[in-house]
This record gives sequence, C-alpha cells and structure tokens, in this order.
Amino acid sequence: QLQVVESGGGLVQPGGSLRLSCTASGFGLAYFAIGWFRQAPGKEREGVSCISRSDATTYYVDSVKGRFTISRDNAQNMVYLQMNNLKPEDTAVYYCAKGMYYYCSGSPYEYDYWGQGTQVTVSS
Repeated sequence: QLQVVESGGGLVQPGGSLRLSCTASGFGLAYFAIGWFRQAPGKEREGVSCISRSDATTYYVDSVKGRFTISRDNAQNMVYLQMNNLKPEDTAVYYCAKGMYYYCSGSPYEYDYWGQGTQVTVSS
C-alpha cells in the first residue's frame, strides 16, 4: 500500500522555525517530484514548494522564497521543508504529495498520493 506521511508541525511564534518531514511507504520518494502544499481555513490549497526527481529543480511560491528550503535524504526516504522566519500568514495545514512525474508542477492534480496533513500555527 502506497502511503505518504508528514510530521513536524506545531505552534511557533512569529520569527520562529519548524522543519516538516515527509516519508513514504511502498515507494521511494527519490523517484518522483515531491511537493509541499498548504491550505488555510477558507482558502484554496496552495503549492508551497517542490523538488524534482533529480533535485535539479526546486520551486518556491513567492511568499516563502528566502525563508523555506526543500531538501531530500534519499537514503532515509525523506523529504524535508525547513521553514524559517515564520509569519502568521504561514498558518495552515501542510501536505506532502508524491508527483505523478519527475518534474515539479504547481497543480495539485499532478500529484497522486497525499499525506494526511500537519498543522502549522504561527502565533504569539
């Protein structure tokens, strides 16, 4: 059974940091593009970051550029999203998703396995 699982969310003050982790069972994350999405209450799901299969390409939505970093550890079958200088507007449920292809896409329709989500709350 193919499964994606996120972890690492929590409550943090503005300016703080969190590292989200994504792992999978049933397949290797290294063979696919992996994306991070987020959804805040009342808003559409938004693509936050993506890393292509070969790590040749990374993508960040403008609002997180310079603050978030996506990376892989293929030996551990993990993908990470390091989030620094967090802002209240980063508050959302964050999802890790397996891409259907080797390249990054901003469309959630090109991701076929999703984790259950992890809550990130940025508040003082």
